[in-house]
Amino acid sequence: MKRKDFKQTQKKGSRKRVVIRNTLLVALTAFLSVVAYAVYLQVKVSDAATLAYEEVEDRDKSTLRDEAVKPIKDNVSVLFIGVDESEMRKQGDNNSRSDALLVATLNNKDKSVKLVSIPRDSYVYVHDRGRMDKITHAHAFGGTRGTIDAVEDTLDIPIDYYVKMNFNAFIDVVDALGGIDTEVPYDHIELDENDQRTIQLIKGMQHLDGKHTLALARTRKLDNDVERGKRQQMILQAILKEATSLKSVTKYGDLIDAIGDNMKTNMTFNEMKSFLAYLNGGIPEVDMLNLEGVDDMSTGVYYWMLDEEHLDEVKYQLQRHLDVTQPSSSLTNNGSETSTSKSSANEADFDSPN
Repeated sequence: MKRKDFKQTQKKGSRKRVVIRNTLLVALTAFLSVVAYAVYLQVKVSDAATLAYEEVEDRDKSTLRDEAVKPIKDNVSVLFIGVDESEMRKQGDNNSRSDALLVATLNNKDKSVKLVSIPRDSYVYVHDRGRMDKITHAHAFGGTRGTIDAVEDTLDIPIDYYVKMNFNAFIDVVDALGGIDTEVPYDHIELDENDQRTIQLIKGMQHLDGKHTLALARTRKLDNDVERGKRQQMILQAILKEATSLKSVTKYGDLIDAIGDNMKTNMTFNEMKSFLAYLNGGIPEVDMLNLEGVDDMSTGVYYWMLDEEHLDEVKYQLQRHLDVTQPSSSLTNNGSETSTSKSSANEADFDSPN
């Protein structure tokens, strides 16, 4: 080989080594950045989970369980409670009402999920009132424990975990994700988070920010609580879809900040991580259930009177999904006589502006 050709070959080899070295350095830097971000998120989520953790008073497990369950090996249920803690909607010294109640049952064997929405005006037994009333008042008078008791009574299933979120956080969560895509059923001007009619909902598939998503989750003036429940189920799925998409990975820090101290749950950080098993094969298909019934204004106060036959069918489905068996109405009033008289229109009512 000529000396000139040899030098050219050396230069080419040197350049190739430089390119390979730089490529490896870039790849290593990117890898370390990903690892560092993952560690950062792990610490951030752990801190947020610690801040959010709140046990239910005098309740280490459901009274319908012989022993506590773990999501990593058992079928479990989760109650989602959406509350509005604004001064305008809060009633005196009472807790705020629950504006959204959804129960998810998770089957560990086939990683399936059932999600049932409970209309906020459902006429059920409320322990802390000592009589039948709207289920939304269970939180107003009994807080988280009162709501869990009312839901267990109504569905005859154990509630293992709860997640309670302030609607202010709901707005921030959706905004942190950059909005969600979901179907809007009709054109309507709705209340914003400050109860001002500033939100214009437009019929059709829309990309909504947090304020518009909250308005959609609340609206019911043009239909009813059952349709509202369906919308809330649809919105939860849209949020889950957006949160688990690859493009949202860089938004997780903001998402955790959005939740902040606006969420309370009795799940530990390790228990939260156990639920990731349900996402291993992608987002699981969710079987959405609703509680049928009829409107009732016979007393001058609005109630959603549950259809008992349909309620029994929903109970049966949820019990089978959890692999538990409960006698019908086993928890009603803890064995005491249940009052079936409705509140009169003259009694203090707690209906929200929406």
